[in-house]
Amino acid sequence: MARQLKRCFGDEAHPEMLAYHDQEWGVPQHEDQRLFEFLILEGAQAGLSWETVLKRRPHYTKAFAGWDPAKVARFDGARRQKLLANPGLIRNRLKIESAVKNARAFLRVAEEFGSFDAYLWRFVGGEPKKNAWKSWQQVPAQTRESEALSKDLKARGFNFVGPTICYAFMQATGMVNDHLVSCFRYSQV
Repeated sequence: MARQLKRCFGDEAHPEMLAYHDQEWGVPQHEDQRLFEFLILEGAQAGLSWETVLKRRPHYTKAFAGWDPAKVARFDGARRQKLLANPGLIRNRLKIESAVKNARAFLRVAEEFGSFDAYLWRFVGGEPKKNAWKSWQQVPAQTRESEALSKDLKARGFNFVGPTICYAFMQATGMVNDHLVSCFRYSQV
């Protein structure tokens, strides 16, 4: 009989959620295009479940030019209207406008620091912060680092980047390891 893997939340989740947990969540990301993807998806998720966003992820990837921030930054009013009509996306005007605005800010930051990665990882001293949570009740919704990141991103013209969204972004991109210590992924990432 195969040994059951222990996960942060068990095995009852949707298959896309299980795959995301097992392969992506908490893995340190350093490629700017991936960082841009997660920044936009976390903003789209605000007020919704991550499962909702994951189910729409392929639509987002296509609609947002394969996560090329230079292309997204050039989306004009007609293109944004087309996005709002796309049933595969979360059709929230503020979130769509935010994605374009954030693409422009993302490019400015990448130019200033050499890459968005170089800018971003300064908020955790260049290495993932490894936590040791035993239950989800211990995991904070935001931290000092996510508050600092949020404040700095907002000052640079980003939106949909509050401290809670920033912390979810930090978790997703592996800036912090918030897998529970009982989870098989904890020691892997």
